[in-house]
Amino acid sequence: MRVSTAAWVCILTSSAGFTNAFTSPNSLSTPTRLTATVEAASETAAAVAPSSFHDVQNLPYRQLQRHCKSVGLEAVGSTAVLRTRLLSHYGLMRVKKFDSGDEETSQEVEELCATEGITLCDEAEFKSLLSQVVSKASIGHWKTATRKLKQLDKRKSAENPVPAEAYETVLEACAIDRLNGARASEPARKILEDMSEKGYAIPVELANSCVKNSLGDGPGATHDDCGGIDVALAMVAAIESSPGGDKSLTDETYGKVASALAKDGSIDEAIATLRTMVVEKFFSPSLSVFADVAKAACNSADKDDTQQGEDVLQILTYIKAAGYELDNIAAIEAGREILASGVIAAEKMDNLALGLRLLTAAAKAEGCAPDSGDDLVASSSTAAQRACTLIHKRAIGKACEDSNWKLAVKLLELMPKRSLMPATSVWRNVVQCCCKNEKSKKATAILLDWLSLVNEGKVDKPPVSVFNTVVNTCEVCGEEDLTVKVLDVMKQTLDTEGNMVTFNIALKRLAKLGNVIGCEGILIGMLKEGLEPNVVSYTTTIGACAKEGMKNAAAASMWLERMRTRGVQPNFHTYNTALAACLDGKLESTFIASKIATEMLEDAEKEIACGFQGSARFKSTLPDSYTKVLARQLMKQLRDNWRSGDIDMALAKSTTRVPLLKLVDFDKSIIEETKSVKEIQCDIEDEDEVKENEEKDLEFDLLKELHKDDHRTAMV
Repeated sequence: MRVSTAAWVCILTSSAGFTNAFTSPNSLSTPTRLTATVEAASETAAAVAPSSFHDVQNLPYRQLQRHCKSVGLEAVGSTAVLRTRLLSHYGLMRVKKFDSGDEETSQEVEELCATEGITLCDEAEFKSLLSQVVSKASIGHWKTATRKLKQLDKRKSAENPVPAEAYETVLEACAIDRLNGARASEPARKILEDMSEKGYAIPVELANSCVKNSLGDGPGATHDDCGGIDVALAMVAAIESSPGGDKSLTDETYGKVASALAKDGSIDEAIATLRTMVVEKFFSPSLSVFADVAKAACNSADKDDTQQGEDVLQILTYIKAAGYELDNIAAIEAGREILASGVIAAEKMDNLALGLRLLTAAAKAEGCAPDSGDDLVASSSTAAQRACTLIHKRAIGKACEDSNWKLAVKLLELMPKRSLMPATSVWRNVVQCCCKNEKSKKATAILLDWLSLVNEGKVDKPPVSVFNTVVNTCEVCGEEDLTVKVLDVMKQTLDTEGNMVTFNIALKRLAKLGNVIGCEGILIGMLKEGLEPNVVSYTTTIGACAKEGMKNAAAASMWLERMRTRGVQPNFHTYNTALAACLDGKLESTFIASKIATEMLEDAEKEIACGFQGSARFKSTLPDSYTKVLARQLMKQLRDNWRSGDIDMALAKSTTRVPLLKLVDFDKSIIEETKSVKEIQCDIEDEDEVKENEEKDLEFDLLKELHKDDHRTAMV
């Protein structure tokens, strides 16, 4: 076919009207259009400018929107409108004149002739072509019908417009069998845009069918590379701009578009679609739609954890605005998926309260029997299970930091019910929290629950330190039966009598009773087990010598000597306990106290000269305030001794009282000033000894005060 120069001029002069028809104010009259909302949520980054006419023609709908927005053009309208705007902006309109001798391909002629206002046939030919369109469409030949419709549209005139029935008939043929397997998606889109442009009303059923069936399960919501989310959005734009089109599409159609956007990774556009449905159109989308968008928001690769969490929170807000109750939605799978996405988002935002609240809401849902809703939510996916486990672990850790043992226990008890397995550190934290609050029965119960899971092979065995902590708490609370029970299960579980701390706890039990012989038996047992008693062990044994009513100064002094011969150096707790054992009113005990005070002063001077490594509470021998209290009491005891005639006052003051008085007047700064007068040989600890002392220091921290009536008598 050849086109004359006059025909080209006619075509090009009519193109302005072609463009204006799509950019008229009537095409943007509806304020609640989905495409306007999606466009507002799309990326605003500048796109690469198209360099040719075909570049623009090949852009899908959302890219056309983004290009328009990047250059400051309005990004609302049909595919043809957006393309025309871009072509005009970049100067890529096909404005070319041909001589009569120029040859053009049939495709180029068809493109350039696809304008309005050109009449190339008479009325009879037009009606004949119209009859062919209807005939082909009625028998389902959608391809032929669409080609004939395109030819008919080029041959229309003001007197012979293409009737709406012709478009509807062809559109019905395209819509058969789900848009003929989505292959008829593009022709259907063009027909919808033509009908919208001409002001024809689009049947509601056809409109919804075309949009939904253009969406598939392939990449970009395509079906065998046909249709897709861009085609669907272009259809929605055309339908919404048609007469009455703003009310044509149903919540199911919009929901399918939102789900397709979410699965395509367009999270902002999907959330914007939900907002349009809930806020502007007052729809209540199905929970499956919310679930699709929420799951996609949790896995968005383009956003960080905080942004993902905020998106999910916004979706939860729309769910409540749509009339759903979070306490009820766990009864169906989609609702559980929503709650799981919320828990995942809460973990990413470290919003522990929100995560626990959502699990509580799931637990309240009815209709989940025989399981509970929170269990189903937590086990719905690997990501949900991980998030639930971390939320419980962190919440338990926070409760333990706040000494809120009731909350920590409650959260721990909920974990197995939600198919979550606490780690060893979680069990240990809760046990220690209960022990710090002196809840011996609860600590023992938790330990036994832990052991029952150990027997099932679900968790690791508790370390010896956990047993020791529970045993120590039972001792403090006076729960003798529980103490024996915990020691028995420790032996059964770990096949051991315990470690250093375990023996020290046993020593404390005997020391409370003043059973010095029993303490000696424990020390011998430790040596047989290959455990060398440490300073805590000896201090506890000396504490048995300081039991009120059973004080034994000679035994306390003997144990000081024994610990030195074993290479264990006493600390200020040891000396204080030994001094307390001398407060029995006897002169002989006062003499022993004077000797012990002398030894303490010598060790203190050596420490000032040489220093020490490790914990001061464990290693230091410097007298403290309680040492001075004991020294004053011993001097008073000495005064009573000379008043009763047991010793000469002058002799007592010049000998026995001297070291006791030095303890009372002890001042570290004075000794430091005069230490250069006396040379002191310092022993240097090697690295292994330092490490061993640090380990013993940890054991020392686990033990509490021996005598509650006189809490400074011995620290064990």
